[in-house]
Amino acid sequence: MAKVLPLSSKNLADEFVAGWYLVRFASMSVSASAALPSAGATSSQVIHCNEELSRTLHALRPNKKWKKNPKLNSYLRTSKPSGIQHRRHTQYQVRGDGSISYTRSYLEPPKNAQATTQPKSTTSALIPDQFDNTVESWDVDTVPFDDEDVRIGRAPGDHPLLVWLKDRPLFLEEILRLEGKGNLRNAPCSGCGDLSPNYRCEDCFGVNLQCSSCIKTAHQLHPLHRLQKWNGMFFERVTLKALGLRIQLGHAPGQVCPKPRRAFNDDFVVMDSHAIHEVSLNFCGCSNAVAHVQQLLRISWFPSTTANPKTAATFRLLEEFHILSFESKVSAYEFYNALTRRTNNTGLAPVKFRYECFMRMLREWRHLTMLKRSGRGHDPKGLDATVEGECAVLCPACPHPGKNLPDNWENAPQAKRWMYALFVAIDANFRLKRKVVSNNFTDPNLSRGWTYFVEEAGYKEFLAEKINIVQEKSTCSSHTAVNMADTKTNRGLAATGLGTIDCTRHNMKRPNAVGDLQKGEKYIDMDYLFFSTLRHSSLKTLNISYDIACQWHKKLWQRMSAFPTSMQFDHTSKAISFFVPKFHLPAHVEKCQTTFSFNFKRGVGRTDGEAPERGWANINPVASSTKEMGPGARRDTLDDFFGDWNWKKVVGLGNTMQRKLKEAVPQCADHQAALNDLEEGLKEEYGEVLEQWRSQVEAWENDQSQLNPFERNSDVITLASVRLALAKEEEQSMQSGARISLHEDCSPSILISLALELEEQQRRLRADKDGRGLHITDNQEGKLVERSNALQRRLDSWVKIQELYMPNVAAMRISDNATAANPSSISSTAESFKLWLPSQIGRSLPCDQSLQRTEWRLRYAQGHDALRSLRSCLRAQTAILKHKDRHLRGQGANTRARNTLKAIDIRIESATRRYESAHKALVVLGNLLNESGWQSSLCPLSRQDIRSMSDILWGESEGRRKLSWIWNMRGAGGSEKDDNGALEDMRIEWCKARARAMRWEEEVALLREEMRRIGAFLRWEARRWDERRNEVVPTDAEHEDGCVAYAHRQAHLRMQLAASFEANWAQTLSHLNVQDGSEECII
Repeated sequence: MAKVLPLSSKNLADEFVAGWYLVRFASMSVSASAALPSAGATSSQVIHCNEELSRTLHALRPNKKWKKNPKLNSYLRTSKPSGIQHRRHTQYQVRGDGSISYTRSYLEPPKNAQATTQPKSTTSALIPDQFDNTVESWDVDTVPFDDEDVRIGRAPGDHPLLVWLKDRPLFLEEILRLEGKGNLRNAPCSGCGDLSPNYRCEDCFGVNLQCSSCIKTAHQLHPLHRLQKWNGMFFERVTLKALGLRIQLGHAPGQVCPKPRRAFNDDFVVMDSHAIHEVSLNFCGCSNAVAHVQQLLRISWFPSTTANPKTAATFRLLEEFHILSFESKVSAYEFYNALTRRTNNTGLAPVKFRYECFMRMLREWRHLTMLKRSGRGHDPKGLDATVEGECAVLCPACPHPGKNLPDNWENAPQAKRWMYALFVAIDANFRLKRKVVSNNFTDPNLSRGWTYFVEEAGYKEFLAEKINIVQEKSTCSSHTAVNMADTKTNRGLAATGLGTIDCTRHNMKRPNAVGDLQKGEKYIDMDYLFFSTLRHSSLKTLNISYDIACQWHKKLWQRMSAFPTSMQFDHTSKAISFFVPKFHLPAHVEKCQTTFSFNFKRGVGRTDGEAPERGWANINPVASSTKEMGPGARRDTLDDFFGDWNWKKVVGLGNTMQRKLKEAVPQCADHQAALNDLEEGLKEEYGEVLEQWRSQVEAWENDQSQLNPFERNSDVITLASVRLALAKEEEQSMQSGARISLHEDCSPSILISLALELEEQQRRLRADKDGRGLHITDNQEGKLVERSNALQRRLDSWVKIQELYMPNVAAMRISDNATAANPSSISSTAESFKLWLPSQIGRSLPCDQSLQRTEWRLRYAQGHDALRSLRSCLRAQTAILKHKDRHLRGQGANTRARNTLKAIDIRIESATRRYESAHKALVVLGNLLNESGWQSSLCPLSRQDIRSMSDILWGESEGRRKLSWIWNMRGAGGSEKDDNGALEDMRIEWCKARARAMRWEEEVALLREEMRRIGAFLRWEARRWDERRNEVVPTDAEHEDGCVAYAHRQAHLRMQLAASFEANWAQTLSHLNVQDGSEECII
């Protein structure tokens, strides 16, 4: 066995006693045995290595390389360490002869590692401590070691799959053995002792052979097991029905019914997890017998019809598919086909088709399960008394008056009212469409708005009345959801998608908050869902998140007046804030990015508003099935999936809230410390205005109509605006006589502006020449030569004017040509001609500072222009890629799209080169002119920064992704007090640092409050189930027992969840309470 072990320096024993290696020596000389008193000549011995023994081993070690025998062996390297862990790496190789070898290496512990204790056992191990730090290979085998203090490492199981390969024939042999009688070839019947038993059961435990009479008797209680019969050559399938077994309902097993009644046509099919069975079934016909449907239900068989049922499914099968569909999103059709193949996978014995029955039973099972879990079976008023939204699974962490809020929550101090706010998020999903299949009359939904979908009849009636309303267009970033709502195609679709209102912070569907979209994401559809779900809440503070909230909220209250009175509420008495989700926010105009940001408003913590987007990932896989369903079946199915999603969120709240709190607490401390450090530094230079900033941001937080401190007050810098400003300054200087123009048609600012234009033309010409193909035509080559000649003529004219303002440049150009290796190649082409602008001269020659200042201002504007162009191209690229993926089909359309994308790539490259040139010049000029503050707005641009808003870098995830700095960039203008805008930049940075610290502090407070609400809500639910136990009106004693037992179980479950969550949070909360100086836990 080739073994790689890490061997430390000679001081290893002084640093830590960690290497307890167990080694068995295949052979050892007599002298070595004498030196090792613990070793024996005939058996494996474990010995303790000291310095003398280590030197002896070195002397005995052969000089030639040891032969490696590829075997899987285990090496016990260390005892249980005290805080010292060794990282192990194992590499496996499978050789051609089937043998396996591996090499293992360990990472050494740090120098300050604490010494581990020596095992208590008197048995010691060999520690070679005189070797150097190089990795050595040993050809040694494993010796068993029985010390309990030593951590036994995995041996052959280090790679179970590779180990299994050598046992592969054994597995195949045993599987084939089961195809015959095996060791029971001469065994008698295990029941009666018959000498020729030919029957066995696939589902019973073990393998036993029985005669037909015994196996029939043994399966009176297992009528759905699968049997096999030995026909002399092999086992073949046989049914219990063929053996004469009849299933009797209504009586105890083994009892005979005096008036049995056979199933309709004596043809009954039972669908179970193993197969689809044909059975012989007798109903009870006694005078006190219950209906046939009840007889089936009482043995946990679900009938497909209520009149003369001929098909049933076991509760076990329905439960199995119910959970499987939630986790794997498998369709009923796929599941039914799999069940059919398990019954018979040859096609020689067709299985009776019961797919329609299966679909009907599944739908009824989903509905009944929802009613049972929501407590509707305990209501004395019956199922018809169910109100809208009553069967939905509520979010325990959200505020629910009367359930998990304090009695005096409405009178809470103003500083704490934000903790009792309701967070809702609005979104639409256009994958969950539905084709024009069936109608509401033929396929009605069973719940009638009892869970998450709104009541369909009222919803459609309201929309029909408002069909002629024209939606106003967006004034922000041309939102497709707004502008295309009236034009989105719906050909062949009864519903183009789904709209929903979710709990923003905990990602759960709200009751009566889901509805079909008929034609795009119209305001009227989303308004109905919004006002429908808010009927279930009486909270005074609302935080509403929507990716087009900036447009949607404008006339919301005006549109509300057209809704039924039951949906309207007094919005003036509520504190309502509108937000745009964080990931969608960069796509909005600059003003929206501060006005509707979760980052800057008080009372929202670290909410991001993207909850619906996460939920769609769970439900989207069922779209392929639900789009083919009728309207009622689709709504019932999606209601069931939404309910399961909510329940999974509820039972996972313990870990979710714990994880969020553990992240929030250190972040809160870090950001608060960062804010304190920033303010300490600001007090020296900006102490006079710091309080002014504080007053300004607090005024904006209280009244959004005030001046926004997160926005720049100056105009956006553009190259055209800077040119205009320079021209005006030169005009004033010439009128006052302070400056004399050296050229009648070209002022200094025009000279530098022309240079920037020439520089851009050079870049374009260079790019076009570099892009020439191998087979360029004469016409193409001629056009390039003409462009080059025209550019050269412009350069010659510009150089003559440059020499008037910069006379030293002529001598520098001559000197540069003289020192070149190939003077004839210098300036031989127009695109390589060097302009020698002030930024290129630097400190090598004297230059007029006014020219340097002019170029600096123009370069600063050029950098901003280049960034705007870059962002515009990236937006266009993203839009075209999305359009191409969603709508374009065929080679021609895709080729045209690729050509467009290629043209955009060229524009992106051009903007990048222009920005890099501007930034390079600004670095030089900034040092010459002592300019500062511009680096915060014009950062170095790397290839990694050039990406769209939705691109994610390698190693990033959606939850940790960061936008490239180019999307956070805003054009900064000078101010009257500070030409560089440094003061304004500092104000915005301080406001953002303060907002970050406040949001994390709010997040910790919100999480603690939500933890309290979760425990209170679960206990309220437990009490409600205890009340239902006494409210039920039973039909008989057995019904009452079942209702009482179920209520007890549900109440106990809620109490268990509450206790489990609180135990999970106890340590973290107690730590926070100690920090806060409180003595009692928040829960």
